[in-house]
Amino acid sequence: MAGFGGQGILLIGNMLAFAALEEEKEVTYMPAYGVEMRGGTANCTVVISDEGPIGSPIVGKPDAAIVMNLPSLKKFESWIKPGGNLLFNTSLVPFEQQTRKDIHVYPIAANDLATEMGNARLANMILIGAYVEITRVVSQEALINSLSKVISERNARFIPQNVQAIKLGAQQVKTANTP
Repeated sequence: MAGFGGQGILLIGNMLAFAALEEEKEVTYMPAYGVEMRGGTANCTVVISDEGPIGSPIVGKPDAAIVMNLPSLKKFESWIKPGGNLLFNTSLVPFEQQTRKDIHVYPIAANDLATEMGNARLANMILIGAYVEITRVVSQEALINSLSKVISERNARFIPQNVQAIKLGAQQVKTANTP
């Protein structure tokens, strides 16, 4: 998962890790971010296994990537293994910027959809909802349950809107273009 700081990249990575733990899977979560809190780079790697211990949180060729901005697409698109999945935010990344033909591509206008929902900060939730729908690496229920673990009590009032965004993301991939 990659984007600018402030786009909620680390939050959705954390959600995915908690969802995997809820389903009693092995999981590693490795965040990375630039020195700037907003506007700098942010990415994280989540490795999930239901086949036993994970040897390393480092992944050379991931099965999938969620990309929120153009610099992240340019950096991480080539990393995805052939046959893998690329979900990217076409509100910030023009479709023609994606170049791989050997992966499944899911262009989703996450920022536009989030703005239509009334909260532009929901773009990350739309993309993680789409990711879980495509990969089934965890259940949507476990992902939704993870919200209460990663969203502070002070912001708990936003959980219902986050749930709506996750479900909207899942709906989007049913109509997305893919090879």
